[in-house]
Amino acid sequence: MADSISPPAENAGSASKPATKPDTNAAKPTRPPNPIYKYMGLGENFRPKLPSRNWTIFLTITGSFAAAVIYDKREKKRAQRKWCKLVEHIAKEPLDPRSMPRKLTIFLEAPPSDGLRISQDHFKEYVKPILVASGLDWDFIQGRKEGDIRAELAEKIRTSRLPADSREEDAILNTRRQQGVKEFDGPNGDIVIGRHTWKEYIRGLHEGWLGPLTEPPRPEPAEVPVPEAQEPQQVPETLPGITVHSSPGQADAPPVTTPAVPDEKPKKPSPFIKTSEYSEVSDLAHLPQEFDPSQPIAFPHILGFFNTPTRLYRFLLRRRLADSIGRDTAAIILSTYRPYTITSISSELSPASSPEAISEQDAAMITEEKEWHKSVHKHTDDEPERTWLEPMVLDPRIASRMRKAELTPEDEERARKIVVSEEEVEGWIKGGIRSGIRGGMSYLGFGKKSDEKTSGEEEALE
Repeated sequence: MADSISPPAENAGSASKPATKPDTNAAKPTRPPNPIYKYMGLGENFRPKLPSRNWTIFLTITGSFAAAVIYDKREKKRAQRKWCKLVEHIAKEPLDPRSMPRKLTIFLEAPPSDGLRISQDHFKEYVKPILVASGLDWDFIQGRKEGDIRAELAEKIRTSRLPADSREEDAILNTRRQQGVKEFDGPNGDIVIGRHTWKEYIRGLHEGWLGPLTEPPRPEPAEVPVPEAQEPQQVPETLPGITVHSSPGQADAPPVTTPAVPDEKPKKPSPFIKTSEYSEVSDLAHLPQEFDPSQPIAFPHILGFFNTPTRLYRFLLRRRLADSIGRDTAAIILSTYRPYTITSISSELSPASSPEAISEQDAAMITEEKEWHKSVHKHTDDEPERTWLEPMVLDPRIASRMRKAELTPEDEERARKIVVSEEEVEGWIKGGIRSGIRGGMSYLGFGKKSDEKTSGEEEALE
């Protein structure tokens, strides 16, 4: 019968099959993004993710360089603050109202193949903070070209050698003398920045004390033969008795003379004495027993595109330079000095050989000469003397009277014990966060006990 007919075999087989498992690889429904991104203006579909490979490399390099610069700047400030604390007690010492305070002399000159502004910035960045903390006054002797420092220092020494009657009357000094104000009784001190300035300082010191008070006569330049006057040119005649001129009145016009144009670059002032004449000077009764202490300050300055790695290396290690200059500046401020001695340096040609013994004045910052631009090392025939290029010549009578500023072991120990807190060197971002947290804590009443304790300690100290 029709009702007893069984279903097809395929339907029976399909009915007996088990149910299939769901596909696990199918994409799961994503969660909706956090609405906070929409409120921040980042869009509704913004989803945070890790940066790509290129962005990771870029952020790593820039972040490392920025961290190195920030760390070096903070440590540089810490080193300067240490030396400022070492000398800040001088600013608190009382001064005699009837005498002038101590004044240092700063010698600045434009570095080779560069301008004076570079030297001024170097002084402002490394030397000035220590001087300001000490409260001392200072005076500048600046030069823009080679020979200026030598000539000005020598002229200053020659003026001091003149008798009081023959000097030009200074209105300021005369007023002080009338009011009974005395000059500072003691060594002042000279700060010389850079090897090029140091060589001119030594040369000017010798010229001022060993040279004559007036400029010696110079040999007159050889006369240039003047060519003989030529005969007037014959004017052709067109007809007998008729002369044709190119313009009326040209024959009767007076000759035009062009004014002499002065040289744009003034010549360097020539010294009053040569280095070979030092030993010929015998009258040294005017020499003092010792000169004011001097302190050469390092000024590493290198130019050139190929020296970029060196400049970058020094830029990231300015904290070492600040610590070295801070120590030298503190020594001249504290007025602790000793005579210059003989030192030894290794030879450039054969470093493996035994060191060469030279004077301490000549060895000061000697490595800076190698970094001067090659245009400075060119010597022309019309320049009789180049202080920067010629070797330093020292007369024993002058060198033995020079004094070098140096810290004593007691000062070194005091500087080693100085602790600079993190608050004194932190930047404005960290300082703002710290002050904000402290303000909030004090507003909530958590900082009252510490404040009361601090005030009680201050009262006890007073």
